Amino acid sequence: MSSAKTRKRRSSSLMYSAPPENLEQISDQAALPNLNSEWVNAKGAWIVHFVIIIGLKIFYNIVPSFSQETSWTLTNITYMFGSYIMFHWVQGVPFEFNAGAFDNQNLWEQIDGGDQYTPAKKFLLAVPILLFLISTHYTHYDLTYFVINCMATLAVVIPKLPAFHRMRVFGGES
Repeated sequence: MSSAKTRKRRSSSLMYSAPPENLEQISDQAALPNLNSEWVNAKGAWIVHFVIIIGLKIFYNIVPSFSQETSWTLTNITYMFGSYIMFHWVQGVPFEFNAGAFDNQNLWEQIDGGDQYTPAKKFLLAVPILLFLISTHYTHYDLTYFVINCMATLAVVIPKLPAFHRMRVFGGES
């Protein structure tokens, strides 16, 4: 069996770097606008994050057995979990108009063509940090809540950093 036909051995590590796009994928990506990521720069799209956070806070405040500290922590965890799934776990585009041009990219990599430090990406990086600071303040800097909120925030902020561009944890969604 020749080396060209042998199957590549998959690494057993938890993190791996996604391969770069080939010329065909790059030309397919440039052919049509990416409707999956264009909404991030649309008017009013940034407000949705605050509406979701306020909605989660109201929802957790309604539950009578939750203290304010628990309510803020659950709001933080829920937003971070949803944000991670949406921006860093799911790959590709849910629409079938681009013939799979973005199948190897998650939403974070699709935003603004993968450029770092654009206004949209700065905002999406600032929201989890701001929510963490608010949650930490309203949990009265309790160590247990701080650690939980910090871990949730780090799980969302670290994949957004340029050093982790095109990196996958646990394989992402395959």
